Amino acid sequence: MREKNPNVTRSLETYKRAGELIPGWTQLISRRASQFANGISPIYAQNAKGSRFTDIDGVQYIDWVSAVGAIILGHADDVVDGAVKKQIDRGSLYSLSSPLEIELAEELNNTIPSSEMVRYTKGGGEACAVAVRIARGTTGRDKILFCGYHGWHDWYQAANYLVDPESGEFPFAGIEPIGIPKVLADTIAPFTYGDLGMLEALLETNRGEVAAIMMEPIRSEFPPTGYLEGVKDLARKHDVILIFDEVSCGWRLSIGGAQKHLGVIPDMTVVAKAMSNGYPMGAVVGSREVMEPASRMFISSSYWSDNVGLVAALTTIRELKRRNSEARFLEIGEKLRTGLNGAIAAAGLSGACTGLHTNPAVTLELPDETLRPTVTTLFIQEMAKRNIHCYMSFKPTLAHTDEDIQQTTDAATEALHVIKRGLDVGNVADLLECDIKKEPFRRLVR
Repeated sequence: MREKNPNVTRSLETYKRAGELIPGWTQLISRRASQFANGISPIYAQNAKGSRFTDIDGVQYIDWVSAVGAIILGHADDVVDGAVKKQIDRGSLYSLSSPLEIELAEELNNTIPSSEMVRYTKGGGEACAVAVRIARGTTGRDKILFCGYHGWHDWYQAANYLVDPESGEFPFAGIEPIGIPKVLADTIAPFTYGDLGMLEALLETNRGEVAAIMMEPIRSEFPPTGYLEGVKDLARKHDVILIFDEVSCGWRLSIGGAQKHLGVIPDMTVVAKAMSNGYPMGAVVGSREVMEPASRMFISSSYWSDNVGLVAALTTIRELKRRNSEARFLEIGEKLRTGLNGAIAAAGLSGACTGLHTNPAVTLELPDETLRPTVTTLFIQEMAKRNIHCYMSFKPTLAHTDEDIQQTTDAATEALHVIKRGLDVGNVADLLECDIKKEPFRRLVR
């Protein structure tokens, strides 16, 4: 870190204390200071409302990270928080089960096309682990083929034993399989998004051994025409369970998930994050045929029945429907795209705002690709200095307003002008007031 921003003094002091108390500083890698402009970007918040948060130094920011996608209606939504507060007064956890479990299951069945039976968790990573357990138990097979990011659990991180650690070429760049049993190395294999031939070859090589295909159906772009249909056909041909991980892509594009929008229905689906607007909640849903055998598997946890998560999810899903969220996200996303495209043009740069309207990104054409990490960090730095918290991509919530979009566009125009001057003079790196942003891992999906 080169210089300290006086606007984040308390954040930096607190982060230093965290390093002495918490291995890795934060509970989520994406919240580490190294993921933004370390020394310029805020690190700790003290409150949040709507589209904005205030950090512990008392500075307010427009938030386009939205708790890594977990906030969908807006921070501290009055309706969801009101329902949660009422539930707290009735009890957050009972010795008995709550009928809320049944009510939410029925809501999910009425919302997600693949849902006939439901199991709950408190987060996306453990929901993926539950889905894999069910798939293995239902099929009696061990191997999982995957594409995308599916959490921190052993079943998934074991994929990094597939390559030579000395080369640094892990399926998940930047993550080593420390602490993962080596005996799991042959139980999982990655495939590249969009490559049906590769997936088919893996299924043929491991014929009769694959329990499931686990994948993010979309990330930042729509899939190639016929691709997901092809994946489903291969799953059927090899009698393999198809699981869509919609932890990140679900809810914004369509309340029923990417599967509803794209018309490709998997056997199982994993959801979490935005389903409860920031309250811990996750679920595994699927067809009765695939899910029912889980009744005979040991899958159990006290807090999966927590009433706060259940009522938060119920209220959030119903509010998404009531607020016409799909149309609103399209409107917000396209307004932001138009503004960011205008900012790129105004700065005299070549590029465009790319990706889905639910997660648009500033993509610049650079004279040298090796400059991209520096340019990315410089953009984040300059936006933070203008009180905008973002990556080069933006995750809207229903709370983002036209005023937020205008302020963000104005800040982006100024930030991109700084980048343009640096590129013209050839001193982009000299404009950095922080270390270059570190990428925690690479997803095998677009």
